[in-house]
Amino acid sequence: MKLLLIEDNTAMQTTLQRSFERRGMQVVLCGDGARALDRWRASVPDVVLLDLTLPGQDGLSVLSAARAEGLTTPVLILTARGTVGDRILGLNTGADDYLAKPFDLDELEARVRALCRRSATRPAEGLPSPEFCGLRADSASGAVYLNGTALDLTVREAALLRALLVAPGQAVAKERLSDLVFAGETQVQADAIEVVVYRLRKKLVGTAAQLVTLRGLGYLLKDGA
Repeated sequence: MKLLLIEDNTAMQTTLQRSFERRGMQVVLCGDGARALDRWRASVPDVVLLDLTLPGQDGLSVLSAARAEGLTTPVLILTARGTVGDRILGLNTGADDYLAKPFDLDELEARVRALCRRSATRPAEGLPSPEFCGLRADSASGAVYLNGTALDLTVREAALLRALLVAPGQAVAKERLSDLVFAGETQVQADAIEVVVYRLRKKLVGTAAQLVTLRGLGYLLKDGA
Protein backbone atom coordinates (compact mmCIF):
# COMPACT_ATOMS: atom_id res chain seq x y z
CA MET A 1 0.00 0.00 0.00
CA LYS A 2 1.31 3.44 -0.94
CA LEU A 3 0.28 6.52 1.04
CA LEU A 4 0.72 10.16 0.10
CA LEU A 5 1.06 12.26 3.26
CA ILE A 6 0.43 15.96 2.58
CA GLU A 7 1.47 17.57 5.86
CA ASP A 8 3.81 20.50 6.56
CA ASN A 9 4.63 19.67 10.18
CA THR A 10 7.99 17.86 10.02
CA ALA A 11 7.53 16.17 13.42
CA MET A 12 4.15 14.81 12.30
CA GLN A 13 5.68 13.72 8.98
CA THR A 14 8.42 11.77 10.75
CA THR A 15 6.07 10.14 13.25
CA LEU A 16 3.54 9.00 10.66
CA GLN A 17 6.14 7.89 8.14
CA ARG A 18 7.91 5.70 10.70
CA SER A 19 4.62 4.32 12.02
CA PHE A 20 3.25 3.35 8.62
CA GLU A 21 6.54 1.99 7.30
CA ARG A 22 6.76 -0.28 10.37
CA ARG A 23 3.36 -1.56 9.28
CA GLY A 24 4.69 -2.38 5.80
CA MET A 25 3.36 0.66 3.93
CA GLN A 26 5.21 3.01 1.61
CA VAL A 27 4.89 6.71 2.43
CA VAL A 28 5.45 9.61 0.02
CA LEU A 29 5.82 13.00 1.73
CA CYS A 30 4.73 16.45 0.59
CA GLY A 31 4.82 19.53 2.81
CA ASP A 32 3.72 22.19 0.33
CA GLY A 33 0.14 22.67 -0.80
CA ALA A 34 1.28 24.27 -4.05
CA ARG A 35 3.18 21.10 -5.01
CA ALA A 36 0.69 18.60 -3.63
CA LEU A 37 -1.29 18.02 -6.82
CA ASP A 38 1.88 17.32 -8.84
CA ARG A 39 3.06 14.85 -6.19
CA TRP A 40 -0.39 13.25 -6.16
CA ARG A 41 -0.33 12.64 -9.92
CA ALA A 42 3.25 11.38 -9.91
CA SER A 43 3.02 8.98 -6.95
CA VAL A 44 -0.37 7.34 -7.78
CA PRO A 45 -1.13 6.60 -4.10
CA ASP A 46 -3.70 4.17 -2.71
CA VAL A 47 -4.77 6.65 -0.03
CA VAL A 48 -4.04 10.35 0.53
CA LEU A 49 -3.65 11.74 4.07
CA LEU A 50 -4.31 15.47 3.81
CA ASP A 51 -3.75 18.25 6.32
CA LEU A 52 -5.91 21.35 5.80
CA THR A 53 -3.45 24.02 6.94
CA LEU A 54 -0.67 24.02 4.35
CA PRO A 55 1.74 26.62 2.93
CA GLY A 56 1.24 27.64 -0.68
CA GLN A 57 -2.32 26.30 -0.98
CA ASP A 58 -4.71 25.08 1.70
CA GLY A 59 -5.81 21.46 1.86
CA LEU A 60 -9.41 22.04 0.79
CA SER A 61 -8.23 23.82 -2.36
CA VAL A 62 -5.91 20.92 -3.13
CA LEU A 63 -8.74 18.44 -2.64
CA SER A 64 -11.19 20.45 -4.73
CA ALA A 65 -8.70 20.73 -7.60
CA ALA A 66 -7.92 17.01 -7.45
CA ARG A 67 -11.57 16.02 -7.63
CA ALA A 68 -12.24 18.50 -10.44
CA GLU A 69 -9.36 16.92 -12.35
CA GLY A 70 -10.85 13.46 -11.91
CA LEU A 71 -8.43 12.08 -9.29
CA THR A 72 -10.51 9.59 -7.32
CA THR A 73 -7.96 8.39 -4.74
CA PRO A 74 -9.57 8.05 -1.28
CA VAL A 75 -8.69 11.02 0.95
CA LEU A 76 -8.55 11.06 4.73
CA ILE A 77 -8.33 14.56 6.18
CA LEU A 78 -6.09 15.01 9.23
CA THR A 79 -6.57 18.35 10.93
CA ALA A 80 -6.84 20.23 14.19
CA ARG A 81 -10.10 21.73 12.89
CA GLY A 82 -12.49 19.33 14.56
CA THR A 83 -15.85 21.11 14.48
CA VAL A 84 -18.87 19.57 12.80
CA GLY A 85 -18.92 22.41 10.27
CA ASP A 86 -15.30 21.73 9.29
CA ARG A 87 -16.00 18.03 8.87
CA ILE A 88 -19.04 18.66 6.70
CA LEU A 89 -17.09 21.12 4.55
CA GLY A 90 -14.28 18.62 4.05
CA LEU A 91 -16.60 15.76 3.18
CA ASN A 92 -18.62 17.92 0.80
CA THR A 93 -15.41 18.96 -0.94
CA GLY A 94 -14.65 15.32 -1.70
CA ALA A 95 -12.96 13.77 1.34
CA ASP A 96 -13.78 10.15 2.18
CA ASP A 97 -13.02 10.30 5.90
CA TYR A 98 -12.00 12.80 8.58
CA LEU A 99 -9.86 12.41 11.70
CA ALA A 100 -9.24 15.27 14.12
CA LYS A 101 -5.85 15.81 15.75
CA PRO A 102 -4.66 14.46 18.13
CA PHE A 103 -5.56 10.94 17.05
CA ASP A 104 -4.67 7.35 17.90
CA LEU A 105 -2.24 5.74 15.43
CA ASP A 106 -4.05 2.40 15.51
CA GLU A 107 -7.35 4.08 14.64
CA LEU A 108 -5.66 5.97 11.81
CA GLU A 109 -4.23 2.75 10.39
CA ALA A 110 -7.64 1.05 10.60
CA ARG A 111 -9.28 3.92 8.73
CA VAL A 112 -6.57 3.91 6.05
CA ARG A 113 -6.93 0.17 5.47
CA ALA A 114 -10.72 0.48 5.27
CA LEU A 115 -10.41 3.21 2.61
CA CYS A 116 -7.95 1.10 0.67
CA ARG A 117 -10.28 -1.91 0.71
CA ARG A 118 -13.15 0.17 -0.60
CA SER A 119 -11.08 1.67 -3.40
CA ALA A 120 -9.90 -1.79 -4.50
CA THR A 121 -13.26 -2.31 -6.19
CA ARG A 122 -12.81 0.82 -8.30
CA PRO A 123 -10.79 0.89 -11.54
CA ALA A 124 -7.42 2.57 -11.05
CA GLU A 125 -7.02 6.15 -12.22
CA GLY A 126 -5.87 6.44 -15.79
CA LEU A 127 -6.81 2.85 -16.69
CA PRO A 128 -9.69 1.88 -18.98
CA SER A 129 -12.95 0.77 -17.38
CA PRO A 130 -13.25 -3.05 -17.15
CA GLU A 131 -15.57 -4.55 -19.79
CA PHE A 132 -16.83 -8.09 -20.30
CA CYS A 133 -19.83 -9.56 -22.15
CA GLY A 134 -21.35 -6.11 -22.61
CA LEU A 135 -20.81 -5.20 -18.94
CA ARG A 136 -18.75 -2.10 -18.18
CA ALA A 137 -17.78 -0.60 -14.82
CA ASP A 138 -17.59 3.18 -15.06
CA SER A 139 -14.31 4.45 -13.59
CA ALA A 140 -15.76 7.76 -12.43
CA SER A 141 -19.08 6.83 -10.84
CA GLY A 142 -18.55 3.16 -10.02
CA ALA A 143 -21.83 2.29 -11.75
CA VAL A 144 -22.01 -0.81 -13.94
CA TYR A 145 -23.60 -0.69 -17.40
CA LEU A 146 -24.94 -3.40 -19.68
CA ASN A 147 -24.67 -2.38 -23.33
CA GLY A 148 -24.77 1.27 -22.30
CA THR A 149 -27.71 0.97 -19.87
CA ALA A 150 -27.07 1.29 -16.13
CA LEU A 151 -27.88 -1.85 -14.17
CA ASP A 152 -30.16 -1.51 -11.15
CA LEU A 153 -27.74 -2.77 -8.49
CA THR A 154 -27.35 -2.18 -4.78
CA VAL A 155 -24.05 -0.74 -3.53
CA ARG A 156 -22.89 -4.21 -2.46
CA GLU A 157 -23.96 -5.88 -5.71
CA ALA A 158 -22.12 -3.22 -7.71
CA ALA A 159 -18.98 -3.65 -5.58
CA LEU A 160 -19.07 -7.41 -6.11
CA LEU A 161 -19.55 -7.11 -9.87
CA ARG A 162 -16.78 -4.51 -10.20
CA ALA A 163 -14.39 -6.82 -8.34
CA LEU A 164 -15.20 -9.74 -10.65
CA LEU A 165 -14.96 -7.59 -13.79
CA VAL A 166 -11.32 -6.78 -13.03
CA ALA A 167 -10.30 -10.32 -14.06
CA PRO A 168 -13.08 -12.23 -15.86
CA GLY A 169 -12.50 -15.96 -15.99
CA GLN A 170 -10.31 -15.89 -12.87
CA ALA A 171 -11.59 -17.01 -9.49
CA VAL A 172 -11.64 -14.45 -6.69
CA ALA A 173 -11.56 -15.87 -3.16
CA LYS A 174 -14.72 -15.60 -1.09
CA GLU A 175 -12.81 -13.92 1.74
CA ARG A 176 -11.32 -11.34 -0.61
CA LEU A 177 -14.72 -10.49 -2.08
CA SER A 178 -16.21 -10.21 1.40
CA ASP A 179 -13.51 -7.70 2.39
CA LEU A 180 -14.26 -5.61 -0.70
CA VAL A 181 -18.05 -5.78 -0.57
CA PHE A 182 -18.34 -5.17 3.18
CA ALA A 183 -15.34 -2.83 3.49
CA GLY A 184 -15.27 -1.01 6.82
CA GLU A 185 -18.26 -2.93 8.21
CA THR A 186 -18.06 -4.91 11.42
CA GLN A 187 -19.88 -8.05 12.57
CA VAL A 188 -20.37 -9.34 9.03
CA GLN A 189 -21.70 -12.92 9.02
CA ALA A 190 -19.60 -15.54 7.27
CA ASP A 191 -22.25 -16.33 4.67
CA ALA A 192 -23.25 -12.70 3.99
CA ILE A 193 -21.30 -12.63 0.71
CA GLU A 194 -23.31 -15.63 -0.50
CA VAL A 195 -26.51 -13.60 -0.24
CA VAL A 196 -25.02 -10.82 -2.38
CA VAL A 197 -23.79 -13.39 -4.91
CA TYR A 198 -27.26 -14.96 -5.10
CA ARG A 199 -28.95 -11.61 -5.74
CA LEU A 200 -26.38 -10.50 -8.31
CA ARG A 201 -26.61 -13.83 -10.14
CA LYS A 202 -30.37 -13.31 -10.54
CA LYS A 203 -29.80 -9.83 -11.99
CA LEU A 204 -27.35 -11.20 -14.56
CA VAL A 205 -29.92 -13.63 -15.97
CA GLY A 206 -30.46 -12.76 -19.61
CA THR A 207 -26.96 -11.36 -20.07
CA ALA A 208 -24.02 -13.19 -21.63
CA ALA A 209 -22.14 -13.12 -18.31
CA GLN A 210 -22.50 -15.98 -15.86
CA LEU A 211 -21.51 -15.80 -12.18
CA VAL A 212 -19.99 -19.17 -11.27
CA THR A 213 -19.26 -20.64 -7.84
CA LEU A 214 -16.06 -22.67 -7.57
CA ARG A 215 -16.22 -24.54 -4.30
CA GLY A 216 -13.11 -23.99 -2.22
CA LEU A 217 -11.81 -21.33 -4.64
CA GLY A 218 -14.38 -18.54 -4.79
CA TYR A 219 -16.37 -16.95 -7.60
CA LEU A 220 -15.72 -15.88 -11.19
CA LEU A 221 -17.44 -14.39 -14.22
CA LYS A 222 -17.47 -16.38 -17.44
CA ASP A 223 -19.01 -16.00 -20.87
CA GLY A 224 -22.17 -18.09 -20.70
CA ALA A 225 -23.31 -17.39 -24.24
